[in-house]
Amino acid sequence: MLRHSHNVRGKAMATSSSCFSRTQTNRGNRSKNILNKIRHGQITEVGLTRGTQVPVALLEERDKRAQWQGIPVLLRKLHESSHPNSDLTKIHSVVMELSSLLSMEAMSFVTEERKTPRESVSPNTYTFDQFGGVDLFVEILMWPTLTIQGDLPILSDDLIKDCLSVLYNCCICTEGVTKSLALRDDFIMFLFTLMSNKKVFLQIATLIEDILSVRKEIIKLQEIPNLPSLVQSFNQQQLANFCRILSVTITEPDVSVDDKHTLLACSTQQKANHLPSRAESNQVALLNIPGFIERLCKLATRKVTEAESVSARLELEDWHSWLDNALVLDALMQLAIEEAEQSSTESSDESSLSSSPLRHRLPQSMKIVHEIMYKVEVLYVLCVLLMGRERNQVHRMLAEFRLLPGLNNLFDKLIWRKQQSRHVLHQQNQNCDCSPEISFKIQFLRLLQSFSDHHENKYLLLSGLELNELSDIYVNANIFEMEALNNTDRNLVCEGKKGLLTRLISVMKKEPIDSSFRFWQARAVESFLRGTPTYADQVFLLRRGLLEHILYCIIDSGCKSHDVLQSYFDLLGELMKFNIDAFKRFNKYVNTEEKFQMFLTQINNSLVDSNMLVRCIILSLDRFESQTNDMKVVEVFSECRLLSYMAQIENRLIFLFRLIKIVNVQTLTQENVSCLNTSLVILMLARRREKLPFYLSTLREKEYTEKYPGYLLNNFHNLLRFWQQHYLNKDKDSTCLENSSCIPFTYWKETVSVLLGSCKGSSCAIASYIDEAYRDLDRDFLEL
Repeated sequence: MLRHSHNVRGKAMATSSSCFSRTQTNRGNRSKNILNKIRHGQITEVGLTRGTQVPVALLEERDKRAQWQGIPVLLRKLHESSHPNSDLTKIHSVVMELSSLLSMEAMSFVTEERKTPRESVSPNTYTFDQFGGVDLFVEILMWPTLTIQGDLPILSDDLIKDCLSVLYNCCICTEGVTKSLALRDDFIMFLFTLMSNKKVFLQIATLIEDILSVRKEIIKLQEIPNLPSLVQSFNQQQLANFCRILSVTITEPDVSVDDKHTLLACSTQQKANHLPSRAESNQVALLNIPGFIERLCKLATRKVTEAESVSARLELEDWHSWLDNALVLDALMQLAIEEAEQSSTESSDESSLSSSPLRHRLPQSMKIVHEIMYKVEVLYVLCVLLMGRERNQVHRMLAEFRLLPGLNNLFDKLIWRKQQSRHVLHQQNQNCDCSPEISFKIQFLRLLQSFSDHHENKYLLLSGLELNELSDIYVNANIFEMEALNNTDRNLVCEGKKGLLTRLISVMKKEPIDSSFRFWQARAVESFLRGTPTYADQVFLLRRGLLEHILYCIIDSGCKSHDVLQSYFDLLGELMKFNIDAFKRFNKYVNTEEKFQMFLTQINNSLVDSNMLVRCIILSLDRFESQTNDMKVVEVFSECRLLSYMAQIENRLIFLFRLIKIVNVQTLTQENVSCLNTSLVILMLARRREKLPFYLSTLREKEYTEKYPGYLLNNFHNLLRFWQQHYLNKDKDSTCLENSSCIPFTYWKETVSVLLGSCKGSSCAIASYIDEAYRDLDRDFLEL
C-alpha cells in the first residue's frame, strides 16, 4: 500500500545530477509515474491498485533507472506463486531473496541509531512497501485463516520466521509500516495465535510489541483466542517475554503531556467515562488466568548464580557495549531458545537452565543481565496490577506466593549489587536509555512503594525479629498494638534478621547524594509510613538513624535535585508527624541558628515540594499545644526552634498566603493539590480555635497591601469550589486526607462549606471579605 504523499525517491533521482539529459529526466519521471498511478488506483479503486499488476517487462525496464534492485519483479513473482496449491519451496526461496535485500538496511539502521525512518536511507524497504510487499507478506502469513476446509499447505517454521523478519525490518526502516499494521486487528490477533509455536515465539513477541506500542487504542486481551490456555502454554522464559507485550496492554495511555494531567481535565474525562477502561479490563483478564500471578512471582524471585570474581560483574558503563555486539545479542537469543526447548514444562528450574551448553560459554555478567532484563518486565507488570482496581486481590496473591521474602533473598546479590564505580544518575522525569540494572532497581523500588502504600500488608517488608521489635515499642510506650501488625502472617514475612525495609535504608545512606535512586528509595520508605501516623513505625525508623540522614541531605549535603529534596521533605513529614521524639531528635541535629535558617531556606525555595512537611509541623504543633500535662512534650516544645517558629501566627499566615497564591483551578495537578489541602489544614485549625475571621481579614489586608484586591480570595474561593467537586465524589482521596491529618473528613467538608457560605454577614465566609467591585465568585471553571 502507498503511504507517502509524495515520491521523495523519484525527486532525489531526478535531481541527483545536473548532467541528466531531457530523455533521462523523462525516464525518471516515468519510473515515478508508476508509483503515482498505483497510488491513484488505491485511492480511486480504478486501474492499478498494487505493484504486482504492473507488467513484468515494464518493471524490468524501469528497474535499473529507478534502482529498485529487482524487488518489484520478485514481489510479482511471489504474488503469482501465492495460491492454495502453491509450491512452498519456491515461495520460500523468493522470500529469502527479498529478506536478504532488506536485512542489511535494517542492520545499518539500528547500528547507526537513526531516530526517524526515512526512505532516502532505506530505499529497498521503501520500494518493497510501495509495491505492496507488506500487504502480500501479511496475506501469506494469514493463509491458515482463509479457509476452514484444512486443505491449505502448512507453512514451515522457517518460512514464517523469514516472513516475520521481513515485516519487522520494514517496521524499523520505513515510516508508516508499523502504524498501518497496528490498524489491522485481524492480523494482530492472528499473531497472538502464532505465539503457541515456540520456534517463532521471539520473533512474534518482538513484532507484536512494536505494533502495539504505536496503536492509539489498547487492544482487548479478552478477544485473543484462547488467552488462558495460550498463556499457560508458555514456559517461564516465554512468559517473561510476554510481559513486555502485557505492559503495553495494561497501562493507561498518557492523556496529555502539556497539561501534566490537570485535575480539571481528569475530572472532565471521568465524567465522560463511567465504564472501566480497556487497560483496567485487561488487568482483570490477566488475574483470571489460573496460575498467572504465581508464575510471575516465581520469575521475579528466581535466583541467579553469580561468579565470585568481581571482574566478572557487568558494570553500568559497560552494558551498552555488550548489547551493541551482534554476536552477544545472538548468543542471548540462542540462550533463550535453548532454555525454552529445555523447559517444556511450566516451571523452568535452575537445574535445567544451568545445563545449557551456551549458558556456560557466556560471560557470567551476561547471564546476570539476561536475567535482569526479564525481571524488569515482570516487576513492571506486577507494579501496574498493584495500582489497579483489583489491588486487594493482587496484594493477597503476592503475599500468598511469597514475593517479598523472595525479593529479600535476592537483595544483596542481584537487586543492589555493589558497583565498582559510582554514578550520578538521571533525574526521575528525564528520558534516557537506562541500563537493565538501573531499570531493575527503579522497578523494584516502585513495586515496594505500591505494595506498602496505605495497605496493612506493609509489615511483610519486615522480618520476624523486626516484628518483635515493633511489638516491644508498643509495650514500652504503653500503646495498643496496631491491628494490622497483630494480623500479619509471620509465615509470609522476610527471612533472616533484616527485612527489605531495613536493607533499603542501609543502601539509601550509601547512595551518591544526587542519585535519582534516592528519589525512589525515599518514596518507598515514605509509603511504609503513609496513612494514619503510627508511633511504633516511626520509632522503628528513627532507631535506624533515618531522621538524621534526611536532615543531612537537606541541610548539609549540597543536594541540588528538586525531586530528591521533595521526596525527603515528604518522608521527613511522615516520620515526624505527632512524634515528640522526632522533634527532639530534629532539635538535637539542627542545633545552631545557621542550620535552622538553612533548613527554612530549603523549605521556602520550593513550597510546592515542601508543603507536606509544613502541614506536618502545623498539625503536630496543634496537638502538642493541647498536651500541656505531658512534661516531655512541654520540655521539647520549649527548646525546639521549629515548633517555636511555627507557633508564631504571622509565620503561619505567610505560609497560608503563599500556598493560596501558588495554584489555581487551571493548574491543579495531583502533585500540587497538596498545597490547597495544606492551606485548608491551616484554616481548619484556625476555625477550631475560633480564629478563622482573623485569618481571612489578614488575607484581605495582604491583597490590598500588594495592590491586587480580590485576587487572592477569589482564587481561593474557586479552588474550594473545585475541591468540593473533586473530593466529595472520591472516597479514596477523602480517606487519605482524614487518615493523614487525623481530622474527620466531616470537619473538612464543614469548613469548606463555611468558607464558601453565601451569607454576606458571615464572618467565616470568604465572600464577606471581598468588596463588591472585585467579586468574581460565580464564573464557571472553564471560563477562568
